[in-house]
Amino acid sequence: MILTVTLNAALDITYQVPRFQPRRSHRVSEVLERPGGKGLNVARVLAALGHEAVVTGFAGGGTGAALRRLLAEVDGVTDALVPVVGATRRTIGVVDTGGEATQLNEPGPLITGTEWEEFTACYARLLRGAAAVALCGSLPPGVPVGSYARLIREAHAAHIPVLLDTSGEALRRGLAARPDVVKPNTDELAGLTGSTEPLRAAVDTRRRGAHAVAASLGAEGMLAVTATGAWRAAPPRRLTGNPTGAGDSAVAGLLSGLVEGESWPDRLARAVALSAATVRAPVAGEFDRATYEELLPRVKVSEQPAAA
Repeated sequence: MILTVTLNAALDITYQVPRFQPRRSHRVSEVLERPGGKGLNVARVLAALGHEAVVTGFAGGGTGAALRRLLAEVDGVTDALVPVVGATRRTIGVVDTGGEATQLNEPGPLITGTEWEEFTACYARLLRGAAAVALCGSLPPGVPVGSYARLIREAHAAHIPVLLDTSGEALRRGLAARPDVVKPNTDELAGLTGSTEPLRAAVDTRRRGAHAVAASLGAEGMLAVTATGAWRAAPPRRLTGNPTGAGDSAVAGLLSGLVEGESWPDRLARAVALSAATVRAPVAGEFDRATYEELLPRVKVSEQPAAA
């Protein structure tokens, strides 16, 4: 199984409106609720690809209970979330028919020291059956900023590959523990390295500790810099729709390719096709299968210079 960690899980609420305009009232045409947070989105895509996924992290309050009820309806995903006193956050997405999305993310519950220790004990147990681990998203209040570094070291001690997808100081600290793959976007690369040139920034990020860097380039695709080479993958065409969750689908593509023993170019092609197909789905954690199957053989993967 593949284990995904979402320390700041969320109940995702998506409002669909004909046209979003700031400082205006809007009539909502549809409301969608899904179990959310980056790692839960990853797990749902993994399950749709036929992989067994287990999710852990925290869930609490009425929002957490609603999240777990929805999660129980997802085939192929096992709930191993740790109960907490604080209420799970909500994320509110407003999406219009033109594909423009506005996201509002609450901060998450305050996690106590006892709750954190309960989680780490659960994590250690789950590692025993994992083929790979994804550590995803922001840290809720109360969780130490170096937590991802600790979780990476524990996975490595169990000889399990780890993908890290976070930002800011949690990313900086996590890099020091040498994750097998780190998946920043271009803004996160620039914030980490000071460089706005993706290849140069990815090379610099790898030097800071990651064994491999898979950088999201938005609609332009994805770039990977590894110990054996560098590649860039691009979709055959631009797609319009809701981009929320596209990066999480890319993580699912990278992880599924990893556990299946695929080459880096094939992993990138899968990640880019899934990311693009997610834009055509109504909510994060889902992808349009027909679009994915149409795009996958048409993703262009080109080798890049070994160094910037």
